[in-house]
Amino acid sequence: MSDLLRAPAEIKYAEELDWLESIDDNPKPFSWRLSPKMVRLFILGSERADGLDREISQKWFGDRSFVERSIVTLASDRGLLLIGDPGTGKSWLAELLSAAISRNSTLVVQGTAGTTEDHIKYSWNVSMVIAKGQSRESMIPSPIMTAMEGGAIGRFEELTRSTSDVQDALISILSEKYISVPELESDNIVFAKPGFSIIATANSRDRGVNDLSSALKRRFNFVRIPVVTNKKSEAEIVRFRTEELLRRHSIDLDVPPTLLDVLLQSFADLRASAASAGSDDEKLESALSTAEQIGVLEDAVLHSNFFGEHTLTARTLASSLIGSLTRREPEDLAILNKYLHGVVEPRSKEEGGSWPEFLEGGRDAIATLS
Repeated sequence: MSDLLRAPAEIKYAEELDWLESIDDNPKPFSWRLSPKMVRLFILGSERADGLDREISQKWFGDRSFVERSIVTLASDRGLLLIGDPGTGKSWLAELLSAAISRNSTLVVQGTAGTTEDHIKYSWNVSMVIAKGQSRESMIPSPIMTAMEGGAIGRFEELTRSTSDVQDALISILSEKYISVPELESDNIVFAKPGFSIIATANSRDRGVNDLSSALKRRFNFVRIPVVTNKKSEAEIVRFRTEELLRRHSIDLDVPPTLLDVLLQSFADLRASAASAGSDDEKLESALSTAEQIGVLEDAVLHSNFFGEHTLTARTLASSLIGSLTRREPEDLAILNKYLHGVVEPRSKEEGGSWPEFLEGGRDAIATLS
């Protein structure tokens, strides 16, 4: 695993999955590798009441009801659509579900304006077709077709970014559970095996890009993943992801809890400001998601490790926040400058701590970018 830039969940947590599979004596739907209870435990982590001989780490942070409903949906014959704002963990949850159920989370189609029916059905090896003609051997199955043939979970990222033709092709797959191959005279239907399902994700901010038809909506169970607003939960997510980063880069650097509090409070302040803004011009272009918060902290940690004194400081954190959240100039810089003067400056005088250094670092960063 050390030679992979980013290992998929089934490789990263292979030891946990093997162990859970070895002790799992609960009923399993179809070809599932783990029972629904063990899938939930793998994703949400173990508790003392579970009575296990080893601890299972929590990998997704959110309401357990979202995970349970997702698992129940996949145990039926309906597709699962995870919908929410950017950075709410939709793709990560989809990957964890696929890894636990099928031990393969890599059967993924990425929805874009350029995605075609071939990407979700099949294409052809042109050289083989020229040499031997069209056959099953010369056919290149899509990740979705591969999932159908193996009774596994296929994933479709950013469903609403794909065109209506592609979305329509999914309707027959989800309802009929087979793909017809008219180019072949025989053996021209690929049937889905029990256990096959599709987990799709959609960005709620993409509404209106390529809206789902009512027919396709009926084939999915919707699970809406809300933005994390609880500071404790968000802190757990940020800390979990940052610890992963430190392990991956073999970095020995502490993230002081006080600086994590500064980061969480800064995002909470900026979100409140965006919510009360009268127009889009008064809002940062950034979605201010948990994922972007993680990005700010990662940037600060890496900068401290490579160019600092191997210690994370409030000044570096502020510089990373300003640099990461500035997408438009001068609009975003003006909003961030207003935040520093109107919120951070009074707080630094009243509370002290890391805030004065954070204020100074933010001012320097804005001056550099202006």
